[in-house]
Amino acid sequence: MRFMVVALAFYGMSTFEGPLMGTKSVNALSHYTDWTVGHVHSGALGWNAMIAIGAMYHMITRMWNTEMWSSKLVNAHFWIHLTGAIFYITAMWGSGVLQGLMWRAFDEYGNLVYTFADSVAAMHPFYALRATGGFLVFTGLSIMLFNTLKQLAQ
Repeated sequence: MRFMVVALAFYGMSTFEGPLMGTKSVNALSHYTDWTVGHVHSGALGWNAMIAIGAMYHMITRMWNTEMWSSKLVNAHFWIHLTGAIFYITAMWGSGVLQGLMWRAFDEYGNLVYTFADSVAAMHPFYALRATGGFLVFTGLSIMLFNTLKQLAQ
């Protein structure tokens, strides 16, 4: 149930963020940046994945008329996936805003203040956090696979 409730929250946030990103002033900053990637992944990891995971846990218990092999692993999966998704998404939002600001910075002569290489170097901490988030999501899904296989083996 908690997977579905959190999925609904991510759906609401993604649905609000999409039109916001479509406004002229926000789009001028976010276009072609990682902010767009973060928006897509808030829907993919937060809404779609969480609703699918919740539905699968629900269907497995109904089809086999039993509880999951380990409810503690289900709980661990939830918190690990949620933490990973938040890390991943916020890293992309942060790097996207920074990219947008760096790519729009001009000096008094109209030249770019930062080179593209400067902006790529500035993204490193965000990409490390993104990788950590992706690893946590993968770990959560691996826990689900293990728990489901143990359940089906009973």
